[in-house]
Amino acid sequence: MHQSHTNPMQPVVRQDKEAEKVHTTIEAEQRRTLIKISQFIWLGFGVLEGLIGLRILLKLIAANPQSPFANLIYEVTKPFLAPFVGLTPTPAANGVVLEIHSIVALFVYALISVLIERLIWIIFSRPRV
Repeated sequence: MHQSHTNPMQPVVRQDKEAEKVHTTIEAEQRRTLIKISQFIWLGFGVLEGLIGLRILLKLIAANPQSPFANLIYEVTKPFLAPFVGLTPTPAANGVVLEIHSIVALFVYALISVLIERLIWIIFSRPRV
């Protein structure tokens, strides 16, 4: 006589594996979302820093402020540089301007972008167990 031996733990093990698979899928989706948010933060601050860098360059080469392109760059970056204006003297000679406050702003915005990105990961990521 051959007895069929069924394991009463079999359904529990199967449910545990399925639950673990669902949990892993949810974790992966949350991680992808955090990565996308990080990419948007880097993109936004990267564009801002690029525009500020371009402004510094245009001022250094004494670009015509009446030029539509130069004017666009100056106007777009103006609100982001407002907190830094007057921080240091701005050396100028023959139309060439070194906006030291813009250079300081580059470093400050880089630091802010890193802090925001790291805080988002600290707050919303779940440690792997």
